[in-house]
Amino acid sequence: MFEHLKHEQPTSGVLECRGLTKSYSRGEPPVLRDFNLSLPSGRIVGLLGPNGCGKSTLMKLIVGLLTPDSGAVFISGEKTSYKTNGYVSYLPERTYFDPSMKVCELIKFFSDFYTDFDPSVAEKMLTSLNINKNSKLKTLSKGTKEKVQLVMVMSRKAKLYLLDEPIAGVDPAARDYILETIISNRNPEATVIITTHLIHDIEGVLDDFYFMGRSGEILMSGEAEATRKEQGKTLDELFREVYRCY
Repeated sequence: MFEHLKHEQPTSGVLECRGLTKSYSRGEPPVLRDFNLSLPSGRIVGLLGPNGCGKSTLMKLIVGLLTPDSGAVFISGEKTSYKTNGYVSYLPERTYFDPSMKVCELIKFFSDFYTDFDPSVAEKMLTSLNINKNSKLKTLSKGTKEKVQLVMVMSRKAKLYLLDEPIAGVDPAARDYILETIISNRNPEATVIITTHLIHDIEGVLDDFYFMGRSGEILMSGEAEATRKEQGKTLDELFREVYRCY
């Protein structure tokens, strides 16, 4: 599955990373080194690992916010470009919206910018979360701002959703709703990648998982349910065991 592919040939999966290497400064070890990953459509995938192991860097490489030192990324068989950016709905770890905007203005902005954005879906989710769409973002709590950002991201009909720590800043009571939102509002043919350290909270929704090491390598991967049965442990327990010995 992680065989290094040198040639830029088309791929049938929703995402393929080939030989990705990325450093932030000369002389420092790469955050990612010769990283390879291939994902099919229609899966919910957990990309799990400690801080600094390259999870956020990988997401930024996929959406083109960073340029790899070497290697390539393909989305739905096409090398990343302005066109493939339209296939991806990305939730960064930090909120980035203009705090002076109202939530309803944000809905209008996304409707104008993304052809696959469904404002009716966004409004339904906002109502379920008791978020007033006439509120200015600067008046909302940090957790509520993150909920609004997730609503915007999940109201698109994308091929690939990249969710960087989507539940880290919200209260435990809202996490189940947010995970249900991720499952029920995604395009069923799309793949969702979730990065998080809160494995206990999300492992029930995962189809597949990848444990990343501190140098961006894959330490362990597999189907979530099959691995739980085979190991006789939850992914959270397995994660703690793997990283305690790492």
